[in-house]
Amino acid sequence: MQMTPMIKSFVLHFGEMGSRWGINRTVAQIYALLVVTEDMLYADQIAEALTISRGNVSMGIKELQSWRLVKVQHIQGDRKDYYSALGDVWDMARAVFEERRKREIDPTLTVLRDLLLDNPVNEQDHYAQTRIEEIHQLMEMFTVWSDELQRMSPDNLRTLMKMGSGVTKVLNLTNKLSKNA
Repeated sequence: MQMTPMIKSFVLHFGEMGSRWGINRTVAQIYALLVVTEDMLYADQIAEALTISRGNVSMGIKELQSWRLVKVQHIQGDRKDYYSALGDVWDMARAVFEERRKREIDPTLTVLRDLLLDNPVNEQDHYAQTRIEEIHQLMEMFTVWSDELQRMSPDNLRTLMKMGSGVTKVLNLTNKLSKNA
């Protein structure tokens, strides 16, 4: 498969950004290629397009499958596995968000809860536990909020996001007015 300059630029940039987000560059490039390619691709096509080994493709696909971002399809009479990106951008965002929550937020909440069950032995521990409680409460609120967002339809999410920019403008104006008063 030959990538157009536009697709190549997108895939390379996505790989760079992926490495900054803590995702393997090659995995991010595989995913980007699948997102912007209309047809399903098999491993050899992905390897050729990205000039990477078939083994790297297999490992990358397994990682993307663990994030539930890629679906595997079969064509009758063909032994190859064909891959495509999951649904639309909202489906992808939900899957990424849910997986990041499972891998990053949930374990942190568990540690924070355990620390809050400990009895402080001195003032330093008491202060630390107060701060840990604040962090825990913030993360819990974020988790509840994210659960509600996950259940929203894409149309409602778009509306909410558009409202968010308007709310930001109102808050900025309110802050300016209160400073001038």
